[in-house]
Amino acid sequence: MSIKGPINFLLPEDLARQLGERAKARRLSLNLTRETLSKRSGVPVSTIRKFETTGMLGLVSLMQLSDAMNCLDDFSQLFPPRLPLTIDEFVKPVRKRGRK
Repeated sequence: MSIKGPINFLLPEDLARQLGERAKARRLSLNLTRETLSKRSGVPVSTIRKFETTGMLGLVSLMQLSDAMNCLDDFSQLFPPRLPLTIDEFVKPVRKRGRK
């Protein structure tokens, strides 16, 4: 077993809260109020406020906010395909289903 990249000891809730904080910083750097962002994205102001403080938000709303703040393309980096590390993994047939 090899570890690639830094080890992350944060809980999902901590990561979500950090994401909300970064979204707020992005909104402010774009000089947008919550109301303006709401109009651009279609996400209610109360939902934006909750997201910025707790990190809790549905996926579709997250994508709408990301699009309104010009960072929707960053989603293409989520769940990248796993590249083979050995010859055996390279020649082994790709599984089509989740179970063995």
